[in-house]
Amino acid sequence: MSKLYQKEDTIVALATPAGTGAIGVIRLSGKQAIAMADQVFSGKSLSKQKSHTIHHGWIKDEDEILDEVLVSLFKGPTSYTKEDVVEISCHGSVYVIKSIIRLLISKGARLAKAGEFTQRAFLHGQMDLVQAEAVADLIASESAAAHQAAVNQMRGGISKEIRRLREELIHFASMIELELDFSEEDVEFASRDDLKKLVNNLLAVIAPLIESFQWGNAIKNGIPTVIAGRPNVGKSTLLNALLNEEKAIVSEIPGTTRDFIEDEMVLEGIPFRFIDTAGLRDTEDTIEALGIARTKEKMEQASLILYLFDLSQTTQEEIDADREQLKELRIPFLQIGNKKDLAPDDLLDRFENRKEVMLISALKKENLDQLKARLLEVVQPDDFKTGETMVTNLRHFQSLQATKKALDDVIAALDKGRTGDLLALDIRQALHHLGEITGEITTEDLLDNIFSKFCIGK
Repeated sequence: MSKLYQKEDTIVALATPAGTGAIGVIRLSGKQAIAMADQVFSGKSLSKQKSHTIHHGWIKDEDEILDEVLVSLFKGPTSYTKEDVVEISCHGSVYVIKSIIRLLISKGARLAKAGEFTQRAFLHGQMDLVQAEAVADLIASESAAAHQAAVNQMRGGISKEIRRLREELIHFASMIELELDFSEEDVEFASRDDLKKLVNNLLAVIAPLIESFQWGNAIKNGIPTVIAGRPNVGKSTLLNALLNEEKAIVSEIPGTTRDFIEDEMVLEGIPFRFIDTAGLRDTEDTIEALGIARTKEKMEQASLILYLFDLSQTTQEEIDADREQLKELRIPFLQIGNKKDLAPDDLLDRFENRKEVMLISALKKENLDQLKARLLEVVQPDDFKTGETMVTNLRHFQSLQATKKALDDVIAALDKGRTGDLLALDIRQALHHLGEITGEITTEDLLDNIFSKFCIGK
């Protein structure tokens, strides 16, 4: 059991953001939560009230009134943690909040660790580990897509799939384990053909979950979109225009941007993480060369590349050479001709007939709306709004990959006619990794690592 969790303790923490505000909500959870609140609350006797009720009164430290409050009462097991929970809504004074928390600690409460309320909910079976992690994702979501992905997970999107797969596999594992008990009688309780069919069905379900991580992770953290091109083509100007702020230094001197600059923008509920990079060229400047090396790294890690070229300066040979390098990365890229306000009409006419090239003026902010619309076409935002299960968590992704490897080993063992004990070993590995995702298989370090990333009070 995790070190963060001592079930006899009653814990307390501020559940609203720290700092001065209109109100603050102080949360208590544990066997003594109601009794402790009764000791400091002047109003109705909370222990005699029904669950899911709200009561007006005062918080007092002996004869001193600290604040006028509303107390919400949630009796276990019908509460967030499945323990008795009391939430005190007080005025948002930093002094008042600290005073009430100190008072409750003096009555025997302990200050909660990060994520400890949700950890207790998980340990009491209120939710599985995927749903618990989705709580943190929901709090951190800054876009409609990230919010929807977190809500789907909280409602058990991934959990239902994983549990179903695991239950089917457990059945076959038990049959093979039973065979081992009767090894001397050479009996077969688990049909190898049926097992192979089941494993292939499991692999067919796992594969799209693994593939969904590329966009699921991008939704959670922002789709990494690199603005790349040669020096002085207007990359920093485009970044500033998209963000509508002077984020990057703009200069006519080549090589001004020597490291990457990034910021996020939400389009139609989809977060894009735009990354302005050093211009691609050969240089003897050591610092600039390091920046170009980082540019290439960022391009390899990107989900989308905006290839920018100067309509008035970049030659067709340079554009063709850059395009060939981009194709080798096997990453989607958009070709964008910048500085259309400076390009001659005959050149514009030539590019106007090429549908794969967008013409803009970052400085004049011309055609930026068309560029944003094209970005959304490339990432297909409707795919993020279907409610389908999508993997957004690196831990889940790694466990699914490990599960796939174990199932591939089962198929290989079946094809080679391996004995039941070897089959059972590979199946147990797959079951272990699936169980890690939802929390049937956990370690103390894993739980501590997951819940320590939550905010205190959740």
